Amino acid sequence: MTTMKKMDCWTAGLAIFAMFFGAGNIIFPLVLGKCALNQTPWALLGLLLTAVVVPFVGLWAMFCYKGQIGIFFSRLGKIPGFCIACLTIALLGPLGSAPRCLALAYSTLSMSIPGLSLIGFSAVACLLIFLFVYRKNKLLQLLGYVLSPFKIILLVVIMIKGLAEAPHLNLISSQSAGWHLWHGLKEGYNTMDLLAAFFFAPVILGSLARSYQGPSLERFVLKASVIGAVLLAVVYVGFCYLAYLYAPILEGVPSDRLLATIAIQILGSYAGLIMGLTISIACLTTAIALIAAFVAFLHQEVLKEKVAYLPLLILSLLATFAVAILKFQGIACFLSPVLQVCYPVLMILTLYNLIKVYVENRLRKQME
Repeated sequence: MTTMKKMDCWTAGLAIFAMFFGAGNIIFPLVLGKCALNQTPWALLGLLLTAVVVPFVGLWAMFCYKGQIGIFFSRLGKIPGFCIACLTIALLGPLGSAPRCLALAYSTLSMSIPGLSLIGFSAVACLLIFLFVYRKNKLLQLLGYVLSPFKIILLVVIMIKGLAEAPHLNLISSQSAGWHLWHGLKEGYNTMDLLAAFFFAPVILGSLARSYQGPSLERFVLKASVIGAVLLAVVYVGFCYLAYLYAPILEGVPSDRLLATIAIQILGSYAGLIMGLTISIACLTTAIALIAAFVAFLHQEVLKEKVAYLPLLILSLLATFAVAILKFQGIACFLSPVLQVCYPVLMILTLYNLIKVYVENRLRKQME
């Protein structure tokens, strides 16, 4: 690889990290660390399995199917597979994850800007999403070169300073290691990253196919995905331990304000605005990717390009705006039960599809 290709690989990896790292990825590691205390390593193990390993296995499975969502889900049967695909992308897009990102960003910013309007904030955020998604040919480059580096710098500053200055406490959890391992596995469902992986794959492949000119796109995509997965895991570890070390000041704090509360303790009076900016950028990058994936699926798979891309994008953002004004807790109430059912089913589907591809490739080689 040349130096430029290595830089491109890191940029793609940063963009993949940015696409996955949204509201749930900020909140649930903190919730886990606050609860697990001295059992944080066990809780982290569960979280890393269902929120890093499983989603990136799902991403690779979709790469094996060339990002063809219809074929991937049709293993469940043509009609059931299509219905589950539609439900999954709707939960990721305007009916769940995307508005959850906006609700979290608003909740954090409103701590330092008390008069901030939820309706006004959501409207501006939807406008920004529109501007990024409409330039879909440049999506991965914009995420990788512009938004991801700024976000990572802010997160790293908070984690390093917080871990370095944290009080030395030995807080003991009343629950067993096994209980926290299971809790971590279930919290990983709430990140919704496996669901996102299925629909991010076509966006990632499409963007890289247009911009990468190297000899092996498959190898390039794998390296970029590993970079994204490692970055995600590092942030999870940092956030879990931050919540553990600052657990005494987090008692009674709502889940959507945990990181802002820690930031105020670490960074002082300007932390609210800095943290609000960090979370807003993190949530915006993921919301951009989610809406782009949703509109692409609706445009190509459901409506077969019979309806123009632009009106579908506008309608999707209107729905996102309507759900976002329910606030974070309201959105979480209807998402969590659905995910407890969907996630294990989609994990089994992913494993089945990977085994099927492996067997088909072996048979093809034997016939050659």
